[in-house]
Amino acid sequence: MTNAAPKLAPMLSVRRGKQAVEFYKTAFGAKELFLIESPDGNVVAQLGVGESEFWVADESPENLNFSPESMGGSTTRMVLVVENPDAAFQTAIAAGAKEILPVEDKEYGWRVGRVVDPYGHHWEIGKPL
Repeated sequence: MTNAAPKLAPMLSVRRGKQAVEFYKTAFGAKELFLIESPDGNVVAQLGVGESEFWVADESPENLNFSPESMGGSTTRMVLVVENPDAAFQTAIAAGAKEILPVEDKEYGWRVGRVVDPYGHHWEIGKPL
């Protein structure tokens, strides 16, 4: 056992995991840290964005892991904090995300917008002002 501090990394369940990994690389500049693919093409991948990490895995209803597409929505919203929210937002849109809320200054002191990725996960992209 190491003396490393605990870390928390969300795992996003998706359909079409292999394509999702490529989307996150293009849309958010994610780096692939780990990937395993089963014989049937399903993947589990660890991705890094800056100092943060998250996981992507094909849904597996037999293990009670469902994608937003199966659930009709998501219970999780990812928050991506970047220096230039406008540019990051446009990169995500160009990669295939859909705008939910445009990037704008909010009364609570953030510049932020929201997109939904092609797999049903919502991402807030912003920074504190």
